[in-house]
Amino acid sequence: MRAVVQRVAGAEVRVAGELKGSIGPGLLVYLGVAPEDSEGDAEWLAEKIAGLRIFEDGEGKMNLSVRENAESSGIVPAVLAVSQFTLMGDARKGRRPSWTGAAAPEPAAALYRHFIERIRQRGLTCETGEFRASMMVSSVNAGPVTILLDTKDL
Repeated sequence: MRAVVQRVAGAEVRVAGELKGSIGPGLLVYLGVAPEDSEGDAEWLAEKIAGLRIFEDGEGKMNLSVRENAESSGIVPAVLAVSQFTLMGDARKGRRPSWTGAAAPEPAAALYRHFIERIRQRGLTCETGEFRASMMVSSVNAGPVTILLDTKDL
């Protein structure tokens, strides 16, 4: 699984103009699933993301997780998870990316849901987009802070 994790001041996702998910300060997570990914990959990624210390403490150092930042700020710890198969694209050859690195829709949807469940089990609010829909995502990247994670780089 691959994830692009962005620390945001706020983010939302819409499908056909309808709001599907929205968060204030927290993490925007774009998630891609490969054919060989498993529930273990989703669990590792959820644990890693929930614990990433990329929020600033009182001294301005990136020392707080999303939950710790929320607790110190009096806000709800939140994640907006958006499925994005294009993270699995391969554009090394030619001009048109290859999508063979992306899982088929059914297993990808199941792992996306499993990731969301694992994030929620860690006490975080998790808003979502709509799997397989054309989505419009708006965000205000805070920092900016953007982290790339790939379970195959373990």
